[in-house]
Amino acid sequence: MPLDTSTYSLALLRLDGRRWNELRQLHAQISVQSAADGSSYLEMGNTKVLCTVAGPAEGRSSGQRGGADGEAKVEVEIGFAGFSSVDRRRRRADKRTQELSHTLSAAFSTLLLTHLYPHSTISLSLHILSQDGSLLAACINAATLALIDAGVPMTDYLIACTAASSSSSLSDAGEASDPLLDLNGMEEQELPFVTVGVEGRTGKVGVCVMETRVRMEGLEGMLAVGVDGCKRVREILDGVVKGYGKRFG
Repeated sequence: MPLDTSTYSLALLRLDGRRWNELRQLHAQISVQSAADGSSYLEMGNTKVLCTVAGPAEGRSSGQRGGADGEAKVEVEIGFAGFSSVDRRRRRADKRTQELSHTLSAAFSTLLLTHLYPHSTISLSLHILSQDGSLLAACINAATLALIDAGVPMTDYLIACTAASSSSSLSDAGEASDPLLDLNGMEEQELPFVTVGVEGRTGKVGVCVMETRVRMEGLEGMLAVGVDGCKRVREILDGVVKGYGKRFG
């Protein structure tokens, strides 16, 4: 069923009752699996991700011992539960999954201090329990918390969020399109959107992924809303980390 976006500017509410700049309910925990070096569980709306970290450790074989130039190698594995989506079937390592893994690996390779662990491997395993939009953003946020729990040194938080244009067609040249923050699954299917990942304190953009076409005049507003949303998500995740630390302080 097509998503009706004609009422956004009139009612100022989306189909799930949120305003254009409102985040979905975000819940996160760290150290949810004692057997892993670091772990986290994160919910962004109905998107639920469990992340575990192993390492830094020596690779199992000679071909897996670290990355180039004596730095640690960041490996990412993503698995989808059979009940995570509506079709209820297991997803194998398709092109979409490989793109997510590559994006996460490239983003965290530049953020982590990999030169401190030469000839080592840092393995991230993400388990997708439920999908309802902003999947890449949820994976980035969950991986950040798990790496913090594992004690892997990094320069800053990497926080991600999605933003979209309320205009669902490129032909709407004369209509003003308002940006939307933190998309759910139905909105992602109908609206052009971008996933933005920024470093928490500096605001430097580390990830910017757009899989749909959008008019150039609407892109600046989408990025501004996405970066602002990342700042708010960082405050929430920072509270989770500090709250966990106080329990053992």
